Amino acid sequence: MDDTTKTALVTGANKGIGYAIAQGLAERGMTVLIGARDPGLGEKAAASLRDVGHDARAVTLDVTDPASVTAAAQQVTEQTGRLDVLVNNAGISGGPVNPPDEADLDVVRRVFDTNLFGVIRVTNAMLPLLRQAPAGRIVNISSGTSSMAAMTDPGHYFWNTAASAAYPASKAALNMLTIQYAKQLRDTPILVNAAAPGACATDFTAEFTRVTGRTTDRTAEQGAAIAIRLATLDESGPTGGFFDDDGPVPW
Repeated sequence: MDDTTKTALVTGANKGIGYAIAQGLAERGMTVLIGARDPGLGEKAAASLRDVGHDARAVTLDVTDPASVTAAAQQVTEQTGRLDVLVNNAGISGGPVNPPDEADLDVVRRVFDTNLFGVIRVTNAMLPLLRQAPAGRIVNISSGTSSMAAMTDPGHYFWNTAASAAYPASKAALNMLTIQYAKQLRDTPILVNAAAPGACATDFTAEFTRVTGRTTDRTAEQGAAIAIRLATLDESGPTGGFFDDDGPVPW
């Protein structure tokens, strides 16, 4: 890796949308770091990208474990000495049904620990490297289900989805966290945005499909496109926004 090659870390990148994001960034010439809880799965994913000529490396990273996050930051520093892009993709659903009046608070805590607190842990650990980058980019993978405008619109299909105290709430909190990081970093070259990849045919949505019967033929690569776009914004790009394929998503 020469001094001009950008480095990107994608959490939860051994499969699904995370892998597609890593692949897309690698295709754009970046060194990609595959963040994964399971070292074997992370290495397998990285090897598949190396097999087609990309510079990909596995980083063991459990976003819910502070020691793992600290070790991952040290590994990134030692392996590449730089970080230009951080994509906070790792996330869990907590299951398709979590009605507020029956919410299992242990499940809700686990969802928030990964989807919100995990983003804070990883971002703060990687910020020293991102601050050194000429044009750091942070992309938080959110969800269209976090849009309060959509959820409260009788004309939107989210109006008829089951109420949940876990996943949509955690992603709405992530949107606000995105704004707060962008606010704090607005006097730096770092741009911070949230992406809504849309429902894709991945393992993540399989349980939702089983329970709701709602299917999708949207691919992980299609879902990854908006994250890749936000990760490669030029200096005039937005910060503190929430975007999908069509542009800004109503909060």
